[in-house]
Amino acid sequence: QAYLCARNNSPLIRKAAIPAPTLTTHRAHNFSPALMDPTALHHLQALAAQHALDLTNAKIRRTSSRFCLGVEHGDYNGTNLFGVGTDRYIWVAYKPNNTTQIRLASGNFPDDGLITFASGSYPTPPLTEQQSKSWARFPHGVDFVLRKEGLLQQSVGFDAVVWGNIPGGGMSRSASLCLNLIATWLDVNEATLPPPAPGTLAREVELAVQVENAYVGSPCGNLDQIMIWHARENAGTLYEPGTKKVSYVPLGAGAPDFAFVALDTGTDRPGLEKSTYKVRREECDAFAEELFAKSFINRPVLADVKIKDYGKIEQAYAPTAWSPHLNRLAYLVNAQMSFDTMIAAWRRGDVEEVGALFRNDGRGLRDDYCISGPELETMCDIARTVDGVYGERMLGGGDKGAAGAIVRADAVAALKAAVARAYPLAHPLYECAVHEVRVTTGVETFEGEL
Repeated sequence: QAYLCARNNSPLIRKAAIPAPTLTTHRAHNFSPALMDPTALHHLQALAAQHALDLTNAKIRRTSSRFCLGVEHGDYNGTNLFGVGTDRYIWVAYKPNNTTQIRLASGNFPDDGLITFASGSYPTPPLTEQQSKSWARFPHGVDFVLRKEGLLQQSVGFDAVVWGNIPGGGMSRSASLCLNLIATWLDVNEATLPPPAPGTLAREVELAVQVENAYVGSPCGNLDQIMIWHARENAGTLYEPGTKKVSYVPLGAGAPDFAFVALDTGTDRPGLEKSTYKVRREECDAFAEELFAKSFINRPVLADVKIKDYGKIEQAYAPTAWSPHLNRLAYLVNAQMSFDTMIAAWRRGDVEEVGALFRNDGRGLRDDYCISGPELETMCDIARTVDGVYGERMLGGGDKGAAGAIVRADAVAALKAAVARAYPLAHPLYECAVHEVRVTTGVETFEGEL
């Protein structure tokens, strides 16, 4: 299988297939039951007491983070997508308050205090710089979108407290929050959405993307929302945009005991609308339109560029102002070429092969897509020194936040020790953390906990 060379002359070469390991230990520790987390419960109770909100017998909804296994940044470029839900969460406890007022407090953004508004009363987008700094833009945006879509036939007031432990970039904190708040709004207003037909996207996914695109001003795609809302225990979620089909892939039955690990750099990336992600999306959208206009592709989507056509495109655009865009395209073509290989490796339990592809993908994101950041790459450099780390790369939108690794289970402790020893030497101002994350369902609701 031929691979393109990165335009910085760093070859992207897939590691040869490795026979499936003979170890058969099942990864029971990789999967988490739906249990209410006592730490989260404590935070929710403390927030309710602090803001004098009566949340006795309130419902609690938990939405997961996500760990993308491919193709990172593929959603807005039209590629297939694959990932898992992971057990870093957003929890929302909520209860109708017999008024028309909506009152919310977040333990992650205490300086914003208690957000209070009536349904339909919120800043009109586009938001000002000051408005875009407050987490209130998310509940305001949910109310805005649901009203615009005609889904709120009444305006029930409610109280809610929010707490989460998802890192500040890379694992889809904002998508998890939007999905959770949408479900909350619909529940308290007794509004229902028809369940998706088997194998199709849920309406909640589309609404959550609208919140970020139309209200918050974030140019996100739908990868995060799909991987959270449709996440299942014991399986990866595969989304094929051509048919809008959702299906599930077993995560390597018979594979050696392994873990997904989140490498939190301690940095907090601002919203995607203020990051390199926005620049890359604009570049890719513009280049897709250019290639479509010149008949290199049949629709303005970079995923449609085939390996056989890349040379012609490179020859046409290398001496032009479009030259940097060829690097982005090289990453996407390579990532698509390895996608089916990656899925097949998961199915047969070849975690070493998966890790090699994951690592190679990270080089492409760093060198061709140029979307990583110094703290993220420090984490990856450290991880590569640890025996038993199959692969590592940045996660999510880029710049800041978390990297991820696929690690042999008995090497997790060594990885934690290596990060604790080396990362502070490179970035002493940031408090890093290493989390072994478990594959989980995307959405769970708890009652009788408060």
